[in-house]
Formats: sequence, structure tokens, C-alpha cells
Amino acid sequence: MIRGITALVRSLRPRHWLKNGFVMAPALFSGHALDPGALGRSALAAAAFCLAASAGYLVNDVLDRDADRADPIKRHRPIAAGDLSGGGALLSAAALLAAAVLLAALLSRAVLLTMLAYLALTLLYSLALKSVPILEAMVLAAGFVVRLAAGALAIPVVISYWLVICGFLLALLLAFGKRVPELRHPALRTPAYPESFLRAVVTLLGGMTLMAYVLYTVSPDTVSHIGSRELLLTVPFVLFGVLRYLLLLHREGAQDPSATLLTDRPLLFTVIGWALLAAAIVSRAVS
Repeated sequence: MIRGITALVRSLRPRHWLKNGFVMAPALFSGHALDPGALGRSALAAAAFCLAASAGYLVNDVLDRDADRADPIKRHRPIAAGDLSGGGALLSAAALLAAAVLLAALLSRAVLLTMLAYLALTLLYSLALKSVPILEAMVLAAGFVVRLAAGALAIPVVISYWLVICGFLLALLLAFGKRVPELRHPALRTPAYPESFLRAVVTLLGGMTLMAYVLYTVSPDTVSHIGSRELLLTVPFVLFGVLRYLLLLHREGAQDPSATLLTDRPLLFTVIGWALLAAAIVSRAVS
């Protein structure tokens, strides 16, 4: 019994819930970082996406179990290793999906629609698009944009188009970065990119992400909303974070982005410092 619960929890991949921090970004950049009501609604939306993401991982692992058994790393996943049955995983996924949809519906119809869009993207990715080069990364990045939209609709606030661009580019960087460790152990159901292409793409996307963020901080809409260009003070954090992530990818191959964030202290402290400074600047400006 305990072994089965442990296997299920591992399959939910709770460390990947960090990715749903994207849902909280609209609250931070709209000046609601200190608003308990807005933060509560954002947190509920993030929780709904955590449940939905874990359901997606379960379905994906059931579909990939044969391929995972042939992978030297992924063969240790509970479903591939036989620690969790496919039927049990699908039943758990159904329960998680029901809870995610219910939470989204409680927030608003708009949040529910974004949740359904996210679930459709996730299912399409697992069933057909996971093996399509480039498109698979774009679909993963689109899922993060949907998270941003859900976070904005949960409050609700109007989200800056520059923030959407930054979010998409960062998510695309992380999606391609996720493929770098697979250069050593190619996965059977994901594209095998040439190493030179993959490293060039992550470097290009790193630069584009930084430039998009700089343009966001000085855009007329942002300056008008905040009343100054003080968000420029957060650019060094983003610069260091992007360069640190690229260094880890090129030097060590890194790991999954969530694991990298949790295990690399300089990167973790940079993200925390950036979030605190950005929240302080925006909250002071709109209060």
C-alpha cells in the first residue's frame, strides 16, 4: 500500500509544479503581489494547473511505458518499472482531471476554458505531436502561455503582450533545453536533434528572451503602468539567470529545468531575488 502511494506520488512529479509559477506572473506584474484576494485566486488557478499537469504526466507515462523501459534513466519511472499499474495511473489521472476542472470552474468560465485548452494541448502532445521536431517544443511553450492567460483571467487583469512574448520565448528555451540531456541518452518518442542545432537554438533563444524582457521593461505601456523605468533594475537578474542556465546546459548538459532550478543555488537565488525585486517595484508603483 505504502509502496503504491509512493509510486503514485513520484509519478505526479511534484517538483515540476514549479512550472506553474507562470500562473502567478500576471499577479506579480499587475501590482497584486500583496493583494491577498488576488493572490488567493492566482494560487487556486496554479493549484488547478498542478493537478492537470500531474494528470498529464500519468497519461504520458502510460503511453510511453514501453519506450521508457528501453531508456537507461526513464526505465526507473514507476509505471515503466511496474511499481504502478497502467489502470491505476489512468484512474488517478481521471480523478486529478476532475479536480482540476472543478477548481478552474469555481474561479470563472474564462479560467475553465483556458484549462480545457491546456488539457487539449497536453493530450495532443502526448498522442501525436511529441515526436514532431520543433513543433513539439512550440506546443510545450504554448502550454506556458495558456498558464499566463489563466493567471490573468483568474484575477482578472489585462496581460501585457510583451509579457506573453517573454513567457513564450522563455518556455521555448526551457523546452529545447530539456532535450540537451537527451543527447547522451536519446528518447524513443521525442525527436533526436543534432547537437549543433540544439546548442545553437538554446543560445539564440536565450538572447531573444533577454532582449524581449528588456523591451518589456521600457515599453510605453509598462512605463505608464509603473510610472518609471525602475523595472530595468531587474534586468541584471534575468541576464545572470539566462546565462547561468546556458552555462549549465553547455557545461553539464543540465537536467530537467525544474530539477536544475532546485539543485543549482545561484540560479534559485537569482529567480527568488528577481521575483522579490519585481514585486516590490510594481506593488509600490501601483499602490
